Amino acid sequence: MKHQILRRLGLAAITAIATAGTFAHAQDYPNKAVTIVVPFAAGGPTDTVARLVAQSMTTNLKQQIIVENVGGAGGTLGAGRVARAGGDGYTLLLHHIGMSTAPALYRKLAFDPINDFEPVGLVADVPMTMIAKQALPPKDMKELLPYLKANKEKVLYAHAGVGSASHLCGLLFMSTIQTDLTTVPYGGTGPAMTAMLGGEVDLMCDQTTNTTGQIKGGKVKAYAVTTKAHVPSLKELPTMAESGLPGFEVAVWHGLYAPKGTPKPVLDKLTAALQTALKDPNVVARLAELGTEPVPQNRATPDALRTHLKAEIDKWSPVIKKAGVYAD
Repeated sequence: MKHQILRRLGLAAITAIATAGTFAHAQDYPNKAVTIVVPFAAGGPTDTVARLVAQSMTTNLKQQIIVENVGGAGGTLGAGRVARAGGDGYTLLLHHIGMSTAPALYRKLAFDPINDFEPVGLVADVPMTMIAKQALPPKDMKELLPYLKANKEKVLYAHAGVGSASHLCGLLFMSTIQTDLTTVPYGGTGPAMTAMLGGEVDLMCDQTTNTTGQIKGGKVKAYAVTTKAHVPSLKELPTMAESGLPGFEVAVWHGLYAPKGTPKPVLDKLTAALQTALKDPNVVARLAELGTEPVPQNRATPDALRTHLKAEIDKWSPVIKKAGVYAD
């Protein structure tokens, strides 16, 4: 009996010490620079969102937030690195919709999107636009659809790599119009856009954070937005539904994650800093220029991101499996 009491007292002491250590860590957090890993190339839409948020969070947390681009394998290399980083709150991940499609796209995935991360909160829902090189003949979506069916072997559809937002939008688009186009993968959205501006490819569906400037500058031809509602910064563009594709809708959501095991007090600080950043007038104004806006405060939470991630995995898995697309 005496040994049992001593053992319980010992366990209680260990627990108390661990709790005190966690509390002290949270009180002191952050005491050095924090890195947000973006699992895509610099200059792309996810990178743009990350840098806007990081700049504001730097002020909120009173420590520098560094954005590091770790591209490759459709975002899985960067995500895997963060999953293995350890839960001290100093290495985070800002990922987009690809976090929910990776389980279906990759037969061997080095991380579990649900169980290897602690959600911090949703960041932004970014509309997408169907764009083309200026020389492509169709002037609107109603002309584009029959043109694609008649020239499907010749039309080159560009995307930023397997699992990228532009790839997923293209999969859904080709499935909807029941026409397979020739796809050309690039190592990021930046190179794909460069190829389009150079006339090397014909068509691409990409986020407004990457296309708005090119559309307004008259450098690409724009056909439609992929959301139910019009995009304020691109008022002239019709929706896909208005253009003859009812029910077609794709929005690229972004979420902020920490590795599994990150203490709740640290997560609370990160969530609070994220929510403050999403109310920053500079962040709001810049995102508006790029055709999007921050999520409302009730979605910039761990529970909201966790629920959304699970729902998106359920949504995209059958679409990807039906298309028979895999990345080994």
